Amino acid sequence: MRLALLASALAFATLPAHAAEPQKSKYRSAQEILEASPAQDWRRLDPANTLYLELESGRVIIELAPAFAPEHVGNIRTLAHEGFWNGLSIYRSQDNWVVQFGDPTEEESQRKSMGSAKPKLPAEFERKADDLKFDVLPDSDGWAPQVGFVDGFPAARDPKTGQAWMAHCYATLGAGRDTAADSSNATELYVVIGQSPRQLDRNITVVGRVVKGMELLSVLKRGPEPMGMYADKADYTPIRAIRLASDVPEAERTPLELLRTDSRSFTDATEARRNRRDPWYVRPAGHIDVCNVPLPVRSPKK
Repeated sequence: MRLALLASALAFATLPAHAAEPQKSKYRSAQEILEASPAQDWRRLDPANTLYLELESGRVIIELAPAFAPEHVGNIRTLAHEGFWNGLSIYRSQDNWVVQFGDPTEEESQRKSMGSAKPKLPAEFERKADDLKFDVLPDSDGWAPQVGFVDGFPAARDPKTGQAWMAHCYATLGAGRDTAADSSNATELYVVIGQSPRQLDRNITVVGRVVKGMELLSVLKRGPEPMGMYADKADYTPIRAIRLASDVPEAERTPLELLRTDSRSFTDATEARRNRRDPWYVRPAGHIDVCNVPLPVRSPKK
């Protein structure tokens, strides 16, 4: 046995130096990882959970989150199906905050009818985390014990309380409310266009996120201080329609695929952004914020 070990050691000593050392894997950019990703790492948008916000400038595509806000999403489906937002406007654009749309009429009696939608909804700020598939990020977060993704949505959870909630990131879609926690009925919606206002987490119901078309919202003229409400109706952005994709003929839909957040491609692309080693970066950050993790979207490959 001793002779065998000695022979092995001598044989190893004769190998080239580079063969005795582990090879460092070549750094791949996030884009390279996505381009090489297999088809099974992507998922199609569900037409029943997809909204088309039609503006004169183009189409904004929104994915709804029924797992977090089932009552609100149910109302939104009804409102969209019955054409509630058709002909209304985006009437607020607050710098580094949100754009908001719906019916700005103050008098309740003069507001547009909600049709068969529910006039009263419960607050859906958080939910039990037990049965959620939570793809955890290893990075620390200032707003929650854990952050990650649920079905592609940026989310947070507290293992001690067993609660989970959606995070307020850029492109988040939320339901506006008054002072009472249960005063939202999903007719007034907003999209975050500024730095992630995570202080809103668990204080308002989040119903989804924009997956395509944010550039149509983020460039809208800002309204005056303090809240960005347009004083002149000429500044309103008309809404041609808000429709469920499932109500739109298939030939008129926008087919999209989203990268699965439980896939190896997503994990590798996130790591490539967390520790960038391409020539421009002098020092890798070693950290990534949940709201700074891009959620890749693409047209289906033919």
